[in-house]
Amino acid sequence: QVQLVESGGGLVQAGDSLRLSCAASGRSAGSGTMGWFRQAPGKEREFVAAITRYSVTYYADSAKGRFTISRDNAKNTVYLQMNSLKREDTAVYYCAAREGDFWSSRPILYDYWGQGTQVTVSS
Repeated sequence: QVQLVESGGGLVQAGDSLRLSCAASGRSAGSGTMGWFRQAPGKEREFVAAITRYSVTYYADSAKGRFTISRDNAKNTVYLQMNSLKREDTAVYYCAAREGDFWSSRPILYDYWGQGTQVTVSS
């Protein structure tokens, strides 16, 4: 079992930056692929970024060029640096983990989820 705890969300203005953190604990914590997803009110959960345990990264088109996912395996922590935030980035952001080396943009393929952290971007 893996426990994930997100932090770093908040209320910011358009153009600002935020860094989200996800601390993993438990058996096999941080040993597989980690991902960030987000869910806005009335919308489905959507993929933002993923990073394999070898630090190969993948991004949704909406995140490319603005967001950076990284991980510190020694700390079992994954980060999402978000720059040039837009109003449409407003959502609850979730950290997720899946066992194995293969990444996916499909939420159903992730085994563990955090409780989420709210990001609100005002204009």
